[in-house]
Amino acid sequence: MTLLPDTMKAAVLGEPGQIRVRELPVPRPGPEDVLVRVRRASLCGTDVKIRSRDFFADGGPPPGGFVPGHEYAGVVAAVGETVEEFQIGDRVVTEAHRGCMRCVTCLRGGYTDCLNYGRRERGHRAQGMTVNGGFAEYALNHVSTLCRLPEGLSFDAGVVLTTAGTVMHAFGVLADVLAGARVAVLGPGPIGLLAVQVARELGAEFVALAGTRESRLALGRAFGSDLVVNVHDPDAVAQVRTLSGGHGADIVLECSGAAPAVDDALRMVRRGGRVVLVGFFDEPVTADLNHAVMNGITIHTVRGEGAGSLARAVSLAGRGRLATEDLVTHHFPLEAVAEAFDTYAERRGDALKVMLDISDHVPG
Repeated sequence: MTLLPDTMKAAVLGEPGQIRVRELPVPRPGPEDVLVRVRRASLCGTDVKIRSRDFFADGGPPPGGFVPGHEYAGVVAAVGETVEEFQIGDRVVTEAHRGCMRCVTCLRGGYTDCLNYGRRERGHRAQGMTVNGGFAEYALNHVSTLCRLPEGLSFDAGVVLTTAGTVMHAFGVLADVLAGARVAVLGPGPIGLLAVQVARELGAEFVALAGTRESRLALGRAFGSDLVVNVHDPDAVAQVRTLSGGHGADIVLECSGAAPAVDDALRMVRRGGRVVLVGFFDEPVTADLNHAVMNGITIHTVRGEGAGSLARAVSLAGRGRLATEDLVTHHFPLEAVAEAFDTYAERRGDALKVMLDISDHVPG
């Protein structure tokens, strides 16, 4: 039986724009909980909004105690009394969202859109968003939010799989076989670059990637994109339409979160095609919805790695079908969390996935 320490190091929110490391009590698992000794955690755009407190409608929790971090992997350190699915020492990757599992949305599998969002007393949790997350030596998860990490996959790879889960969710809402489809992806960040890979693995006939950073577009080409275009080119939309059968793509994933990209997506997709909005936008978006109506274009949205999509991403990666570690560009110790945030937010060194190396030693 592993003896747990009383305290741990954790990165906590301060005033807007500030994050620092302090000592917090190690949480103890309830009956259905699993305590994870965090090995790796990564930053994403949502974390930057959480640090600035733009994420919280009410200003967020008071400074000094809230732990962000919703993308992390580690080792099971303790389990609750009813947990049989995992044992101490298991390597796991975590899912951010746990719905209340009692509202109509959760019962239909849409737990990322839980009607009791933020209400812990009703069973809802969103790691690092409504409850403490993984920028700490230990994190508490409900047993349903864990997947076992296959042998051969590193903790770096496991963390990136949470992003791959978002991509699986985005394709999953289409409720259709992707084989033979022509797909365009807007935004060559981690989500977009994984979308290229997943589209290929699911049998897409043609994949285009559009963005602005040439280094990332080059990665997309290496990952199997048939066409890469710079969205600043005046004929970028025409190139995608021409090379995806002349009528446009069957499916467009908007992964950039850039406001102008919504109109680009609507014009890249064919009549009767489908657009999935995956990226989060920093501002209200104005788009030509009349074009969508007149051309029978269906617009979907997804949030996070819902509908069990993380498990599907883990399965795909476990067979060696996803290049997740290739997206990791930076590593920082937990004590340098502020520098890690600045590196990610400012895209220093063309940062893609920025990792926090939280613990390389797991006590037996």
